[in-house]
Amino acid sequence: MKRIKWIFVVYAVLATISIMGIGVAIGEESILGVIVSIVAVILVMGFGFKTKAKLRVNGKW
Repeated sequence: MKRIKWIFVVYAVLATISIMGIGVAIGEESILGVIVSIVAVILVMGFGFKTKAKLRVNGKW
C-alpha cells in the first residue's frame, strides 16, 4: 500500500473549499467573491500540479 502524500490532501481540500466558495458567492450575488474563488482554485491547483511535477523530477512520485 502506498503512503499518503498529505500535501496533496491539503491541496485537494483547499481546491474543494474554493469551488464551494464559487457557489456561495453566486448565491450571495457577489462578483468579487466569485472572482476571488476562481483565482484561489487556479492557484491551489497550479501549486498542486507544480508540486507533483517536482516530485516526479526528483523520483519521489
